[in-house]
Amino acid sequence: MSKHIVSTIAELEALYLPAPAAASTVKVAQAMTPDYRRLIEASPFAALATVGPEGIDCSPRGDKPGFVRIHDDKTLMMPDRRGNNRIDSLRNIVRDPRCAFLFLLPGSGTTMRVNGRAQLSIDPDLLESFAVDEKAPRSVIVLEIDELYFQCARAIVRSELWNPARHIDPATLPTPGQILAAMSEDKVGGEPYDKAWPERAAATMW
Repeated sequence: MSKHIVSTIAELEALYLPAPAAASTVKVAQAMTPDYRRLIEASPFAALATVGPEGIDCSPRGDKPGFVRIHDDKTLMMPDRRGNNRIDSLRNIVRDPRCAFLFLLPGSGTTMRVNGRAQLSIDPDLLESFAVDEKAPRSVIVLEIDELYFQCARAIVRSELWNPARHIDPATLPTPGQILAAMSEDKVGGEPYDKAWPERAAATMW
């Protein structure tokens, strides 16, 4: 199998000819543009990618549209809302600032990619400015933008992500409680976990 592995940049570039067209390169900006601002402000969901000594992490982040604040043309701010306290992404940022956001826009094929370097802020005034229902996040991810650009719609079109007819019936999938029970020999999770989750989530959303 090793003879079929691409191992050099030259091999890779030869495989993906022709070279990128102008539309794939002129879209890259090093600071916020008016159009990119509109896309980010409209998005209620982003995947957060980080890297650390243990490897790569990618975490879903979501809130009301505009939950990632455009502080200035070179800075984005993402509140760290309530979660499971694993803090995998935050551990990575503390040790390695490289970070990326991928924004999705429900109903649109366009996505937004932002690459940069992040820090965690616990400035009290900043935390309070992100409060919802009088509950502030415990930290805010402050991303200094290196580059940002939109991604074409092919992946969204191929996946039919926003097509209701393609939505998966949750009843056909294992539940979190079932997964936890299987992973823990029934010590954690199970049906009680699934039944309690909606109320637990509503009480700890922010």
